[in-house]
Amino acid sequence: MLLREQIAAIKNAVMASRVEREPCPVARTLNIVGERWTILILRELLTHDARKFQELETSLRGISPNTLSARLKHLEEHAIVERRFYEQHPPRAEYVLTAKGRELGPALRALRSWGEKHT
Repeated sequence: MLLREQIAAIKNAVMASRVEREPCPVARTLNIVGERWTILILRELLTHDARKFQELETSLRGISPNTLSARLKHLEEHAIVERRFYEQHPPRAEYVLTAKGRELGPALRALRSWGEKHT
């Protein structure tokens, strides 16, 4: 397990340095939120105060639990999503947007508006 954690830490460091080196703010943003499913996770969290993992999985038909977990972890690492525990035994968590995450709202509304008009 230690090796897996070390590999994940190296991968995160490489990704973080890639984001920091990118001169274009659009490209830096897409490095964080541009993977498949991420925008839809953000949509769910923008339209609900908090969502449990199972609720996200149900509303995002077709997403695998591993992918959902990875995307949530990535968003947590960038302080866009926060995991809040609401029960101790067994531990249960829900996901909420941080203030930084809520600032993505206008961008998602613009995507929705464009989609309604052009698709």
